Amino acid sequence: MVHTSIGQEVQLAIAVVKTLILLVGGIVTYLAFIAYRRTNDRALGFLAVGFGFIVIGVLLAGFTFELLDVALGVGILIESLFVLTGLVIIALSLRIQ
Repeated sequence: MVHTSIGQEVQLAIAVVKTLILLVGGIVTYLAFIAYRRTNDRALGFLAVGFGFIVIGVLLAGFTFELLDVALGVGILIESLFVLTGLVIIALSLRIQ
């Protein structure tokens, strides 16, 4: 079953949650980057980049849906691709020695 429209309440809830994810994710990314700069540990650098991809994905998903009037499914696909990329980078950061 394909849903083509969502209510205003759901749109508002999505916007609020995406904004909170953006804020918290931005803080986590910043803290990981600061830790990388302090220690010069490549793993922490990759960790920061991975979290950055996740945060950018959330930002792009909301941006495409709310401002560019792109279908919700396309926004979710964009977000999912960025989250997947971010998680792969984070996984690699855990393997770096």
